[in-house]
Amino acid sequence: MPYRDDFGRAINYLRVSVTDRCNLRCVYCMPEEGVEKQAHSKILRYEELALVVRAAAELGISKVRITGGEPLARLGLPGFVGMVASTPGIDDISLTTNGTLLARQAAALAAAGLQRVNISLDSLRPERFQRITRRGHLEDVWSGLAAAEAAGLAPIKINMVVVRGLNDDEVADFARRTVTDGWHVRFIELMPIGANVAWAGDGVVPIPDIQARVEAELGALEPVHGPRGNGPARYYQVPGARGTVGFIGALSNHFCATCNRLRLTADGRLRPCLLSDQEIDLRDALRAGADLGEVRALLARAIRAKPQRHLLGEAASPRDRTMAQIGG
Repeated sequence: MPYRDDFGRAINYLRVSVTDRCNLRCVYCMPEEGVEKQAHSKILRYEELALVVRAAAELGISKVRITGGEPLARLGLPGFVGMVASTPGIDDISLTTNGTLLARQAAALAAAGLQRVNISLDSLRPERFQRITRRGHLEDVWSGLAAAEAAGLAPIKINMVVVRGLNDDEVADFARRTVTDGWHVRFIELMPIGANVAWAGDGVVPIPDIQARVEAELGALEPVHGPRGNGPARYYQVPGARGTVGFIGALSNHFCATCNRLRLTADGRLRPCLLSDQEIDLRDALRAGADLGEVRALLARAIRAKPQRHLLGEAASPRDRTMAQIGG
């Protein structure tokens, strides 16, 4: 049974960041010059991450999502996926990626035990995609998407962060892909976090406005159950679509009451809440020789430390890290 926090929420989901580095520089996520690179010695080794996953499984966590930065920028990722897949109690393993490096690794990841991927994609227009990412090429994402489908990493979800004046005119185009291509698209409300707080400005498009734009072009959406692995999104379908449309709104439609997750940063900090600077240091404990039971106790402490809700709407925002450094 999953361990419960002080508010009765069952925590069964661990997001594991394997790197804070990324091959892109998305304007809402990371400064163009990138973030200060941490020394290799400060990043948890795969064996250390695997120990944390084992301890988490003993507390009833059954879902693991591998994140970054861009997780595929770290060498040897299929080997780590294999470690997670062999952990008793872990039955759901997924990956969030920008997709640009996925084509060459999708088959190996699936063979190692990865079950599905979420691909972050904020524009369907090549020139705009390059402006948003500052250095990416949309054709690389298409190749990654095709390779993931061929490897059986399904259902594939597409995550679009909607930003006013940047890409909000494409929401209906993305939703239309749920009809023509069977995509599962999730629209994510921009969150003012870390280095992007000043940049975000008036960029937030509330979820009700996003939904209204979709319905204005494609008709009324029908509420449905989400695809496997659904988390905080509320899911709908365009009539006749094979795929789904999901909406995630940390500001306008926050999901704190049902939050079921912990986050582990690449440098070994447990974050009970994405939108808080509170962290528990695992790296020092691991390198001081902490055994499985001691790591499990630290995880339990993090679960008990989860706040009842975030305070983002009250102008409190994590400012010590970018989203790439937190792990999303």
